[in-house]
Amino acid sequence: MGPRMFGGQAVAQAVLAAAGEEQDGKLVHSLHAHFLKAGVAADPASYSVSTLSDGRSFATRRIDARQRDQLIFSMTASFHRPETGFSHQIEAPLSLDIEAALQALDQWSEKHRDAAASPVFGRLEKRPIEIVPLDPGALFSNRPREARTGTWMRMRQAAPADPVMQRALLAYASDMMFLRNALLPHGIGPGSNRVQAASLDHAMWFHATPDFNDWLLYATSSPWSGHARGLNLGHFFARDGQLIATVTQESLMRPRDGGGSK
Repeated sequence: MGPRMFGGQAVAQAVLAAAGEEQDGKLVHSLHAHFLKAGVAADPASYSVSTLSDGRSFATRRIDARQRDQLIFSMTASFHRPETGFSHQIEAPLSLDIEAALQALDQWSEKHRDAAASPVFGRLEKRPIEIVPLDPGALFSNRPREARTGTWMRMRQAAPADPVMQRALLAYASDMMFLRNALLPHGIGPGSNRVQAASLDHAMWFHATPDFNDWLLYATSSPWSGHARGLNLGHFFARDGQLIATVTQESLMRPRDGGGSK
């Protein structure tokens, strides 16, 4: 993942650290994280958990991560004992046909062999989560595009069905292929030296426990950017259309030349 600690790793580890405090079947249903300093991927991080509230239905924890005695990450997480209630959800804004997406990726890779052999695709192949972007060209193009895309994701190797682990794994994945949405309208590809980009904060709401051994569609968009920041919005859908989780993130996207639209 490079010299920096991946933000999703910090979020997932914080979820697991806080979940160790829970009893009575409570599961994380929301989290709000702040990336305070860049973590170092090669260094261990220590996580401390403190209790903000502890009720019969809900519990709230604060989780702080430190490296080399420096606070690099802080998150609050709310846990909820499962209950029944009224329900509704939005429909998936993109096609839920994973087979069509796989076929389209194969066709694109065959047509763009140089791009498919690039380090960007190589790094994706090394990740523990299998990724099928609906618009592979957005990984390379410097042409402005609509700030909306989608990515299919699943675990490369089967993970335990334990709901705590499944939610932590989805939290890890929620930071993947996300920040770039706010860059798409500006024609800035991944790794561009035209912009300083980093995650600032990250929030997530779990609507159901995922089965991340099966494909999930991450439908993402960016409704706004300005003042060297960009806002990203995402929804995870199961193949049957069930809404699994909602994610938001604000990112730094500071033009290195001091330019950019206001």
